[in-house]
Amino acid sequence: MTDNAFSESERAAVYRAIAERRDMRHFSGGTVAPALLRRLLQAAHQAPSVGLMQPWRFIRISDPALRGQIQQLVEQERVRTAEALGERTDEFMKLKVEGISECAEVLVAALMDDRERHIFGRRTLPEMDMASLSCAIQNLWLASRAEGLGMGWVSLFEPQALAELLKLPAGAKPLAVLCLGPVQAFYPAPMLVLEGWAQERPLDELLYENFWGVNQ
Repeated sequence: MTDNAFSESERAAVYRAIAERRDMRHFSGGTVAPALLRRLLQAAHQAPSVGLMQPWRFIRISDPALRGQIQQLVEQERVRTAEALGERTDEFMKLKVEGISECAEVLVAALMDDRERHIFGRRTLPEMDMASLSCAIQNLWLASRAEGLGMGWVSLFEPQALAELLKLPAGAKPLAVLCLGPVQAFYPAPMLVLEGWAQERPLDELLYENFWGVNQ
């Protein structure tokens, strides 16, 4: 323990938000107050970013018709993904993969345009812009959980089609459709675990020491 540590209750709250964060697909409608939404987006904006490039751009979808068009893009990709899964097609089609029509807010998280000029920290790892945006999304996720709101990250869409729909400039790229809002309850475990789609692996299987594949 160091002098810079949070109090015991504050630390417990941080770890609880991390442990209870869920990729939500079931929402109960409702609204998110403008001040709360602003607070959540401010939390996202405080994420670390390589070279302080802050590559994230968030688009709030307030037009119901536009929300419906986004859902159609997701449905089209859902069908394509199911076809690509082969023997698991029927199993996949039973999964609920988005809550776009039921959630209070829909946000699209995108990477900025003109990213090539940012080379600080990206000369050998250009994908660090994506890592930075992912940190912003995680901040938003954890803050939402702490506020009692559910959030789901939807990645089933063709990026260029969504970019054209939302009139993104050349070079910008949508990375996530985020469903946000009140939920009846948070899943006790990841939904894909509850549905029997996959099982989580324990940390010790993924933690190596000194060299790849060498466990502690």
